[in-house]
Amino acid sequence: MTVVGHLINGEIINAAGESGRSQDVFNPSTGEVSKQVALADQATVSNAIAAAEAAFPAWRDTPPLKRARVMFRFKQLLEENAETICKMIGEEHGKISHDAMGELQRGIENVEYACGAPELLKGEHNRNVGPGIDSWSEFQPLGVVAGITPFNFPAMVPMWMFPLAIACGNTFVLKPSERDPSSTLYIAQLLHEAGLPKGVLNVVNGDKEAVDVLLTDRRVKAVSFVGSTPIAEYIYATANANGKRCQALGGAKNHAIIMPDADMDNAVNQLLGAAFGSSGERCMALSVAVAVGQQAGDDLVAKLQEAMKPLKVGAFNNSENDFGPVITQVHQEKVVGHISSAEADGATVVVDGRQPDVEGHPNGFYVGATLIDNVKPDMVSYKAEIFGPVLQVIRVNTMEEAMQLINDHEYGNGTCIFTRDGEAARYFSDYIEVGMVGINIPLPVPVAYHSFGGWKRSLFGDLHAYGPDGVRFYTKRKTITQRWPSSNVREGVNFSFPS
Repeated sequence: MTVVGHLINGEIINAAGESGRSQDVFNPSTGEVSKQVALADQATVSNAIAAAEAAFPAWRDTPPLKRARVMFRFKQLLEENAETICKMIGEEHGKISHDAMGELQRGIENVEYACGAPELLKGEHNRNVGPGIDSWSEFQPLGVVAGITPFNFPAMVPMWMFPLAIACGNTFVLKPSERDPSSTLYIAQLLHEAGLPKGVLNVVNGDKEAVDVLLTDRRVKAVSFVGSTPIAEYIYATANANGKRCQALGGAKNHAIIMPDADMDNAVNQLLGAAFGSSGERCMALSVAVAVGQQAGDDLVAKLQEAMKPLKVGAFNNSENDFGPVITQVHQEKVVGHISSAEADGATVVVDGRQPDVEGHPNGFYVGATLIDNVKPDMVSYKAEIFGPVLQVIRVNTMEEAMQLINDHEYGNGTCIFTRDGEAARYFSDYIEVGMVGINIPLPVPVAYHSFGGWKRSLFGDLHAYGPDGVRFYTKRKTITQRWPSSNVREGVNFSFPS
């Protein structure tokens, strides 16, 4: 069986180290094991860090323009090999081809942003801040930095991290999800094909053993993480305890407020894609619709129920399907358990996706589109991040009540409002306690030249991911103040603070 290995110092290593540990990789569409992934031991991860450390001095001193040229070639290779990458994503994640292509494109946009390294890193300059004194600042790389990425976006989320970090002059060790590692490893190989020197980007597949080495090894200066909140808290606390800069993006429970004046047909169409796209396995998925007023709630549920009838769940390689399976059988059982929990707590399962009939794939990890009405804030299913194709509806009487519901939740990743009222939209955007806000836009994921991040227990750390905050995260500012006095001038001693 094929073994997915590691990429260290420019070479593929198909070994699990002395431990010999490996893990099955499934095709979620069929439920079958398709390959295995080697799980790196401490020595393997240490070797990757050593390769990155050895490559850093030369890469740090490489002009930003030359680093950017590597990124330009990398972008071209990503586009030329897009079908291959999307097929890998589909085989191991289950994502339908059109969805995988959208993921890849958003990753490429971050590569495009990294191509601007000469502009992003040029710093600031002031002449004559004092008599004959000039001052300027520079943005210098940190050294070896690391990224730990989730299964749900095996192409996009790694490209939130390593292109910008590398363009800023750092070297990188990436630990992708062991559930769907092939596309990430292939993308890293393309970057080397684009001309990246050996050791600048290293990929180690593994589990907690590999993660803990990255968090505790003092040669690693910063760690980026995207995943669930309990793990994000652990990552952030451990990284900080070991003197590292850290940004850790955690969980989400994203709400959409549906106002009585909303264009209901448009809102329903937007909710379908935002709730069920990628089987709901997105940290920005809209999993709760908050209907304001009885009539709005009745109209919303009726229209959703009708609109969900033609939705198709199925295998990744049929582009006519709307979404595919969830990542594992364990996760399938977890999602189904939350649906059953909501029903047991008194909610109404309007559209039930617990036993979808997917022709030809009886063993795939499928959950159909599910709509649950009359959900209450104290229900376990509401509090949890279900991370599946489940849309819950909560009914409230006022917009203030809807906003309070959102502000009271422990997560603050993304939210949106559907309304025709500009005053309501502005009030919502001003006072909602969430990091990413949409007005009649269901998935307000910032473009590459802004930055991505939530509030509350959805983000640990001071800086958001990619964009301008990404540049700040992967660099440290140095300010130089310079003076060249005339050789004919002899100055006396001055004990006053210079001003």
